[in-house]
Formats: sequence, C-alpha cells, structure tokens
Amino acid sequence: MLKINIILFVLLMPLGKGLAQEFSIGPKIGVSQGNIAVNGTNFSKGNEKLGYHAGLFARLGGNRIYIQPEVLYTSTGGEFQNVQGNNSVTYSASFDRLDVPLMGGFKIARFFRVQAGPVATFIIDSAIDAGSAPGSTDPDYNTATLAYQAGIGVDIANMILDFKYEGALGKHAEAIAGFPTDQRQNQLMVSLGIRLF
Repeated sequence: MLKINIILFVLLMPLGKGLAQEFSIGPKIGVSQGNIAVNGTNFSKGNEKLGYHAGLFARLGGNRIYIQPEVLYTSTGGEFQNVQGNNSVTYSASFDRLDVPLMGGFKIARFFRVQAGPVATFIIDSAIDAGSAPGSTDPDYNTATLAYQAGIGVDIANMILDFKYEGALGKHAEAIAGFPTDQRQNQLMVSLGIRLF
C-alpha cells in the first residue's frame, strides 16, 4: 500500500505543479458600447450607449488552451425607436446586470489570444425612458438571459487586455408599450485585467 501511495504521489506531483503554474486570478474593469437590436413592426435601432463593467476573472489552462471564467457587474443600455404614423418615440433603456462569462481561448503566441464562450446574464435593475410619451412604457424584462462573447486578447506582463463582441441569444422582452418586439442587447467591450498571481 505504501508503494502505491509513493507511486501516485510521484506521478501526480508534476501535474499539480503544472496546474498551479497555469492558475491566475485578479480584478477586471472595462468600458462598453451597447446597443439594442429590435425586430418588430415600426421599431428600429437608435443611438448606442457607453457603459462599464467591473469584477473578477480567473485563468486556468496550459501553454495553448485555457478557460477564463469571470464574474462582472455591468452597467449598459441603448436606444431604440418606434414610429406610429407621424409620431416617433425614442426609448432609452438602461440595465444593471450580473454577467458570468465562461471564455475558452487559444494562445497563438505568448502574448496573443483568440477566445469565445457563453455568458449568463442576470438583470439586477432596469429602467426605460420614453421622454414625454404617454402611457406605461416599462417592459417585463426577463431576469436571466443567455448570450455569447467572442474576440481577441493580449497579455503584457501581468496585464490582460480583452477586446470582445457580445451578442444576445435570447429576448430581453416580448413587448414594449404594448407593441410586440424582439429586443436584444449587444455590445462591444474593452477590458483590462491585472493578474495578482
């Protein structure tokens, strides 16, 4: 029994050492440019909104392939328009979210990466403003949706720079002000992470 334990220890020690060398964790902050894609009668996309995100990331993997889970507080939004006859209403939507991306990546060089993966989004708070338009405009937003992110990254010393596009895989709302629409949140993201170890 002692011999088996010694053999297992000798075999698993390099694996454990390798995993320890490929693990890093740290804070992450960034900015985003968000918009709302709508697909409904008389609806169209409006202006984009500047947002931000902050949270934590971890990196696990080898010399080529890695996974990078993240937990981020995200503030984002966008504008869209509804035209009924001669009347046009511009809606400005804002979202406070908890985003949980799970990125998988491939290192092309020691410092350059490509990555993609799913994102679970949980809406903490939301607001929509239609200016002076009459009637209730608050939609019944889904509290949780699924999205995807894809992009590139650069590693410089203990810093990681990520450039990603996020697209929604599910609807945020079924209708706005009583008008049926397929409303989805998309954004371009630039973020900086610091590897603490």
